[in-house]
Amino acid sequence: MAEKKQEAKVVLEREYIIPLRKEWLKVPKYKRASKAVKALKQFLARHMKNYDRDLRNIKIDQDLNNEIRFRGIKKPPAKIRVKAKKFDSGIVKVELVNVPEILKFKKLREEKKMKVTKKDDSIKKEEVEIKKKEEKEVTEEVKEKEESAKEASLKIAKEQAREAKHISKIKEVKIHRKSLAK
Repeated sequence: MAEKKQEAKVVLEREYIIPLRKEWLKVPKYKRASKAVKALKQFLARHMKNYDRDLRNIKIDQDLNNEIRFRGIKKPPAKIRVKAKKFDSGIVKVELVNVPEILKFKKLREEKKMKVTKKDDSIKKEEVEIKKKEEKEVTEEVKEKEESAKEASLKIAKEQAREAKHISKIKEVKIHRKSLAK
């Protein structure tokens, strides 16, 4: 997915310091962070030449969202520095410029984990393919053994039938009780 996103060409890239205080002071305290996000989107829709100023085309980075809500919903930052990239598809992606060291470290660690899991996935796929080949070989061997067992049982049955033809049949005399014989 990340590779597909990088294939899109960046049409416009700018850095802004966006004032948020003027907007979030207009609403009650419990709505301030969400109003700050809306103000951020409106500012970028206006300045990044977004068609019809559609706010759905503006995507905020997770770190930026966390930074806005860092001190809680009631006290968002007064202004924030962001980097905005507009792609040829019309989507504007917004990132935080001054990412704290802790977040950088966490991002790198997650990227490493993703790389390791991708390598593990490729190794696992190879192992699965090898196991499938081995299972096919084993099933073929089992089928061959079953066929040879069937053939052997048929030969034995034929030999027993031949021997049964040559054995004379003796009539068995039934012995009844002596009391009934009188």
